[in-house]
Amino acid sequence: MVLILGVTASGKGRLAFSLAESLGAEIISIDSMKVYRRMDIGTAKPPEEARAQLQYHLIDVVEPSESFSVGTFLDLAYDAMEEIKRRNKPIIAVGGTALYIKALLYGLFEGPGTNEQIRKELRTQAEAEGLEQLYRQLEIIDPTAAERISPNDAKRIIRALEVYKLTGKPISSLQKQWDTIDEGRGTIDDIRCTKHNWTIIGLRREKSDANIRINKRTKKMIAAGLVDEVKSLLAEDKPLSKQARCAIGYAGIIEHLNGKMSLEDATE
Repeated sequence: MVLILGVTASGKGRLAFSLAESLGAEIISIDSMKVYRRMDIGTAKPPEEARAQLQYHLIDVVEPSESFSVGTFLDLAYDAMEEIKRRNKPIIAVGGTALYIKALLYGLFEGPGTNEQIRKELRTQAEAEGLEQLYRQLEIIDPTAAERISPNDAKRIIRALEVYKLTGKPISSLQKQWDTIDEGRGTIDDIRCTKHNWTIIGLRREKSDANIRINKRTKKMIAAGLVDEVKSLLAEDKPLSKQARCAIGYAGIIEHLNGKMSLEDATE
């Protein structure tokens, strides 16, 4: 299995396509914004011709109005990996969302043990009062976790509440190993490692070269109709989720359409 990572506009997608084509592989996208349907131009999704030639996974899987968490990504990624393995095809994963890459490589924090009685009580409450009520509880006791977890993700809402009931501490306060790894104060042993072995290819470019490539890409996106794409998304019945609105390339255009900045400033 091959994992290709790198900065924006470094050529990850092109390399992934070429490699997949030569190996007969399928591609898993590791991108927190390519999961959204109809957000095509600004997320630089693979062109239709490429997607007609090769099998891509984790692209266009949720509506722009929906939240999407790293946990949901990991579940879908593992499902895709198993599906590809059943077809005896090589796997190529490609992307630049750091948290998703880390989760794919090392797994997610699991926390303390489980308590089936607590889980049963929470499930019963969800059935009687609605999942929204449990999510409101989570927002009160652990707003950091609530920010990361989709209001529709029953599994992780219940787990977060379960951890709080078991330990008296928010699950977000226990998820410290990610930070210790980032800051060099921990080791890989602090994280539950996956069983998957990856060959990792990292792409780097000089900062000046990267900036030129990003600017060229941005101009192409504008010429391809990014502004109209954002207008169309904003006109939909359901509003964009917070994540979708904050996507690089989209947030600036939204500000422009709201009259808060010029198009030139929005694309800087």
